[in-house]
Amino acid sequence: MDLREKYETEVVPALMQRFGYKNVMQVPKMVKVNVNMGVGDALQDTKLLDAAVEDMTIITGQRPVVTRAKKSIANFKIREGVPIGCKVTLRGSRMYDFLQKLFNVALPRVRDFRGVSSRGFDGRGNYTLGVKEQLIFPEIDYDQVAKVRGMDISIVTTANTDEEAHELLKLMGMPFRES
Repeated sequence: MDLREKYETEVVPALMQRFGYKNVMQVPKMVKVNVNMGVGDALQDTKLLDAAVEDMTIITGQRPVVTRAKKSIANFKIREGVPIGCKVTLRGSRMYDFLQKLFNVALPRVRDFRGVSSRGFDGRGNYTLGVKEQLIFPEIDYDQVAKVRGMDISIVTTANTDEEAHELLKLMGMPFRES
């Protein structure tokens, strides 16, 4: 069963019962997933940015947008408009496919994994987690990786509170740490 079916058949009724929603439209749902990879080394070597774009394309199944510096910062030797990273916004079926892969395959491959922290919520029902290396995704070939890079993954939901979002993600299969 894919994640969208699980949401419609199991998660919606459970959330309606748990929070007492009267209408199916009140039930929180996931809107989008943002995946961001900062490549600070791209200032010296532009090939590193190309490698990061390639890795992210393989992981998410969608071509990322190259992000550029918004302003110059002399201490970091960054000039305005210089490429410094890449990002992808996933919606719909690509979002569900990516999350299923993240929950069931990638996160359990993290060394000494005991679950993700429950403190990544922003107060408005969105969750962000950081991944230290792109190698946890099975599509990435270890021998082809030029440099190990981390990424930020933000899950945007329609939930109004962190409690609702936490319950939504837990029911969807997010492996939260037992505290």
